[in-house]
Amino acid sequence: MYKGGCMCGAVRFEITGPLRNVVYCHCSQCRKLHGTPFASNAGVESKFFKFVSGEDHLTGYEIAPGIIKSFCKTCGSPIIGRNTRQPEMVRIRLGTIESEISERPAAHIFASSRASWDTICDELPQYDAFEPGR
Repeated sequence: MYKGGCMCGAVRFEITGPLRNVVYCHCSQCRKLHGTPFASNAGVESKFFKFVSGEDHLTGYEIAPGIIKSFCKTCGSPIIGRNTRQPEMVRIRLGTIESEISERPAAHIFASSRASWDTICDELPQYDAFEPGR
């Protein structure tokens, strides 16, 4: 089981299943949403994800039709992303998980969109869009 939450502690969640599609995303949206050169994200089946407290403390931003990124209203921590076309999945921001994570990133996605000042310094595969199979 994974446990996590936002910086101020108002939002708390649990994950009881495996993390999938663990990636570093270099798209311009992730850079702006996180204020970093890339975002570390993973998918989790909705049935394995639950808010323990503070779900009402989230605010959402629809970055594209049906794609909503949710943040803590108080501290601004990015928590999850949802796509209304895939209600069975949630995208979790790995930095909000407080438990030891056993799964490891498998790729850099949208690598061609990476910040001009960023250098990818590992041997993971790099893709110009989503990784194959997603």
